[in-house]
Amino acid sequence: MNKAIMNWSGGKDSALALWRVLQTKTFQIETLLTTLNAANHRISMHGVSEELLDAQARRLGLPQTKLYLPEESAMAEYEQRMATTLEPLIAAGATHAIFGDIFLEDLRQWRETQLATRKLTGVFPLWQIPSLQLLDEFWSAGFSTIVVSVNSQHLDESFCGRILDQSFVDDLPAGVDPCGENGEFHTFVYRAPYFSAPIDVHVVNTVAKTYTFKTATGEQTTSTYYFADLQLI
Repeated sequence: MNKAIMNWSGGKDSALALWRVLQTKTFQIETLLTTLNAANHRISMHGVSEELLDAQARRLGLPQTKLYLPEESAMAEYEQRMATTLEPLIAAGATHAIFGDIFLEDLRQWRETQLATRKLTGVFPLWQIPSLQLLDEFWSAGFSTIVVSVNSQHLDESFCGRILDQSFVDDLPAGVDPCGENGEFHTFVYRAPYFSAPIDVHVVNTVAKTYTFKTATGEQTTSTYYFADLQLI
């Protein structure tokens, strides 16, 4: 089988992408690759603690590769650190990198351009599949996930910390993708058909954090995110 790197966020999209890949029996997953904030040891954009990430890996029985990034880092630094992280994996025979992207064409093109410089081939098991169809597959397979990060530009704080089920989808405002593909929300998978056991967690509190960043046109803007602070029970 081809040796592959699974780009793992701990959320539903990467979890379902891995599930689909495992059904094909064409890839040997060499490692789960996750980017974390070096300052607080939490998964980038999701805000999930490293402890919970490790709990997922143990239940999967797969090795991990962690890329720690400063809280604020330029794209050039990110690319350099990623190259350094990938180098030993490629040397060990990895030929493919798996992602949970669904619709974002620009992001896929950027990934494929970066992968080509390292002679890696991108694999996108969820690509262009309708969001509701993916969620039906996710639930039917036996996955469960909780919403851990919400972008206040799209959703209010009440959505943070909720289980992603049909009720959650029914409550979404018009224009919000049911899979949060446009960055509306992020999730943490606590039950999966390939986990040796569920991960028992509870929401301790919800934290608001405001970020300042530049748009594609160079304008400076701010955005507030709500994070559900999860802990193991």
